[in-house]
Amino acid sequence: MLAIGDELLSGRTKDKNIGHLAEVMTLAGIDLKEVRIVGDDPHMIADTLNTLRRTYDLVFTSGGIGPTHDDITAEAVAAAFGLPVVDHPEAVARLEAHYRQRGMEFTTARRRMARTPEGAGLIDNPVSVAPGFRIDNVFVMAGVPAVFQAMLAGLSAALPAGDPLVSRAIACRFGEGDIGDALAAIAREHPKVVIGSYPKFDGSRYSTEIVIRSRDEAAIDAAAAAVEAMLQAVDQRRASA
Repeated sequence: MLAIGDELLSGRTKDKNIGHLAEVMTLAGIDLKEVRIVGDDPHMIADTLNTLRRTYDLVFTSGGIGPTHDDITAEAVAAAFGLPVVDHPEAVARLEAHYRQRGMEFTTARRRMARTPEGAGLIDNPVSVAPGFRIDNVFVMAGVPAVFQAMLAGLSAALPAGDPLVSRAIACRFGEGDIGDALAAIAREHPKVVIGSYPKFDGSRYSTEIVIRSRDEAAIDAAAAAVEAMLQAVDQRRASA
């Protein structure tokens, strides 16, 4: 994913799209491998997009496709692909009809939201009409969370579906320092799963949540049994000390 906007880097806007995309991709069985955030710099956007689209199967962008001067994503994406920017005729028609219906002028600024790289296909926007677009393996969407989510929902059926990632959480009353070595050994012994440990502090003592993830439920069962046995062993050592 490539999230675009000076407002993200300044802290003025708190991003909500990264987490949403991650949830949707996980449910679809697609691994979100990397997220980058860049400002409103066309060269940085184009360079970063070229790196991502050549590395990964799918790239999703958010932000920078509105009506103002700093909405430069369409131009930057076009530059990345070496294509001219055009007013997409279908996007123009949708926007023109939308503003006519509302009794509002279809200004030059509003027309900017119809710009796409030449040859791009549109991504529907059921919230505010102004579409996103797709070119090759890159999906370009709005930064407004409600619009981003609606666009992504419309795309979901067309995305390649993988096997869903299954996770299992195991509560551990010990801190990470007590279980770190043993947990690392279990992770090495069970290469078909990913094991994460997440420390917690309730104000007086540390504990840990252990999460096991895999697309193979049998592998999760085996790793979970190993973790449970390890926790019992730690508990017994503590009791006999």
